[in-house]
Amino acid sequence: MGRLYLGLDSSTQSLTAVLIDIDLSRIVYQQSLNFSAQLSHYRTDNGVLPDGDPAVVHAPPLMWVEALDRLLLQLQADGCAMEAIIAVAGSAQQHGSVYLNDAFDPRLKKLRPDFALHQQLSDLFSRKTTPIWMDSSTGSQCAGITAAFGGADQLNAATGSVAMERFSGAQIKKFAELEPQAYAKTAKIALVSSFMASLLAGRHVSIDYSDASGMNILDIRNRTWHPTALAVCGENLKEKLTPAIDPTVSLGEISNYFVGRYGFNPRCQILPWCGDNPSSLIGLGLVESGMTSISLGTSDTCFGVMQQLPEQMSPWANTFITPANNYMSLLCFKNGSLARERVRQQFNLSWDGFSAGIKSTPPGNRGAMMLPWFDSEIVPRIKNPGVKRFDLAEDDLAGNCRAVIEAQMMAMCHHADQAGLKPTAIRATGGGSHNRVILQIMADIFAAPVDRMETTNSAALGAALRAVKAIERVSWSEAVAGWTDVRQDSHLEPERANGAVYQQLQRTYAEREAEILNAFH
Repeated sequence: MGRLYLGLDSSTQSLTAVLIDIDLSRIVYQQSLNFSAQLSHYRTDNGVLPDGDPAVVHAPPLMWVEALDRLLLQLQADGCAMEAIIAVAGSAQQHGSVYLNDAFDPRLKKLRPDFALHQQLSDLFSRKTTPIWMDSSTGSQCAGITAAFGGADQLNAATGSVAMERFSGAQIKKFAELEPQAYAKTAKIALVSSFMASLLAGRHVSIDYSDASGMNILDIRNRTWHPTALAVCGENLKEKLTPAIDPTVSLGEISNYFVGRYGFNPRCQILPWCGDNPSSLIGLGLVESGMTSISLGTSDTCFGVMQQLPEQMSPWANTFITPANNYMSLLCFKNGSLARERVRQQFNLSWDGFSAGIKSTPPGNRGAMMLPWFDSEIVPRIKNPGVKRFDLAEDDLAGNCRAVIEAQMMAMCHHADQAGLKPTAIRATGGGSHNRVILQIMADIFAAPVDRMETTNSAALGAALRAVKAIERVSWSEAVAGWTDVRQDSHLEPERANGAVYQQLQRTYAEREAEILNAFH
């Protein structure tokens, strides 16, 4: 048995553990606990509580506490060498805010290992439920935050994002406005990540820089709470948050409760938890500038590493601090597989037939182009959907197949550039990444090599690798080496001749998108 590191990920629907042995260079244990299936007494559906208002999406934080207890007991029962775990780190769904009363910190110091964790913490919440990233009920609060900063551009420049309904700043503001008495009884406000880290550390732990940068409250340059955001979001908010902390610095030894109940080594170190997207960045091996991941799923996402913030922040991107203390930009395109499926189904094609249609047309599609907004879009923000075709007949099978892919890749490339991302290497994931025809267009438009990765629990793996980096004192490249390798049979180089065609087409795409956006405004 070698040196063991444990990574945990508390997502929307489940809690996952990944245990790695760095001497054997392999994952030795993986396990997930599904909240709705295995903790059904909390009455959640896919991890969230039902509500008559579809804009309100909350979850019970005590459920995550019980999940941690059950999962660690499962590790112990399955024979994991708990005493050999050197360090634990974690990640959690971003933006969820947890509200705690003044008994929280003292109680953590007096936990009894003969009682389950949730049995001892049930009365410590000043707000019984947590608004999570799916909540969209804070439109008026977002407007208030934006106005306090003097406009969306100023807020974006200060905090890394325009006002987002799911972000914690607006959620805290709504709580303070609508439930002032409960807000006044709130001693500490945590995110899901810092709340879970506090349990392991046995004391209140502040929010780390990476997750704090997804709140619309942190000054993303100075890494301190922005005074304008503090003033507008809630009275005495600075004291309730406490200063954000460096994600690379150990919090110290694990709480005695976890030693007595689960058999951890008393010298086991605890690292700050961070958000799941920043943690996945590490779990995908994106630790150097220019390394970018594109996930082709229900929504398409593009995110990558930057050493510096762009001079002008993109209004469509979310910019976060990474666990490596540099920056990441994240772009989400709602019309991902939805748009690809709509074209495929329009012509009653298999995926092989869809690919054949693309291959039967030349790169650039002879100038034919589509803006595939089959549904409302996030990047760029399009509330009134509608597919736009240019020099492209609606019944042109091959032309539409190529047009939808080229448009998606050009949109990503254009907005990645606007956000400050300059991809030098792309790691493709998600269902669409199995299609080499799509990946070749990606490589040609971005003018960067593309490799495919099979991702399994990348956020939990990223957490374990963060612990390795901190404790073993190795470089980030050394920490992820061997854990985040790409598939050897998937490498694609950009074809230079195609790149020249796409350079011109890219300019045309940007002009047409801008024309439509200007028309909306």
